Amino acid sequence: MKIDTKIIANRGSKVNMPENTLISFQTAIDDGADGIETDVHFSKDQQFIIMHDETVDRTTNGSGRIVDKNLAEIKHLDAGIRFSEEFKGTAVPTLQEVVELLIKDQFTGIFNLELKTNKIQYPGIEKAVFDYFSSIDYPFQLIYSSFNAHSLEILNSLDPKTSGAKLFKTAAKEAKTLKKGHLISDFHPDIRWLKRHPFFAPAALLRPWTVNSTEDMQYCFERNMAAIITDYPARAVQLRAEMRGGLE
Repeated sequence: MKIDTKIIANRGSKVNMPENTLISFQTAIDDGADGIETDVHFSKDQQFIIMHDETVDRTTNGSGRIVDKNLAEIKHLDAGIRFSEEFKGTAVPTLQEVVELLIKDQFTGIFNLELKTNKIQYPGIEKAVFDYFSSIDYPFQLIYSSFNAHSLEILNSLDPKTSGAKLFKTAAKEAKTLKKGHLISDFHPDIRWLKRHPFFAPAALLRPWTVNSTEDMQYCFERNMAAIITDYPARAVQLRAEMRGGLE
């Protein structure tokens, strides 16, 4: 069976490792993921912080908002202890540290960077991220995504060739408007919504999230979608190989 669907690890291998940490990303790559998805915020001193939530409470031993802490404070937090005692002492990474890891691995897959500007705006983060990537050479395919349409519009204005994708749960009309205006390239819909609206867009434009069940993985693979974003990259790699009729 022909399946070109890429497998993107959501926050790394977050089921087996502390999410959005270097060890989580490395594990996902080692497990054969075609891509990594992660999230970026601004600290108080405008450093790029890799974390899903706007606060540090859920994934570290600290509390409070990222935007109210400087980099030095965030680096003193433990991003592993809440996951397991085994990972005590794991640091919160910066965007630069994640990119350095991917470069060291010579990772040529997808690096999907979500700008977490839907709850806190982080003025200037779009240009800062764009300037950072413009200043370095990297081997991977960079894709920006966001729930915030304005962030994607800013990135597109900085470089119309930027690969952007609109994340959404139900706001399909806004996503289509962005696509019609050539402000984004692809769609990142909630898989639950997408299954209720299967004819929303061509499969080649779709990277749904969070595709965790075997049933949902099969659904996406059978339709040869561009990619899936999953918490279970190793399982997805194995299932795709079985559906292709071979081993990966």
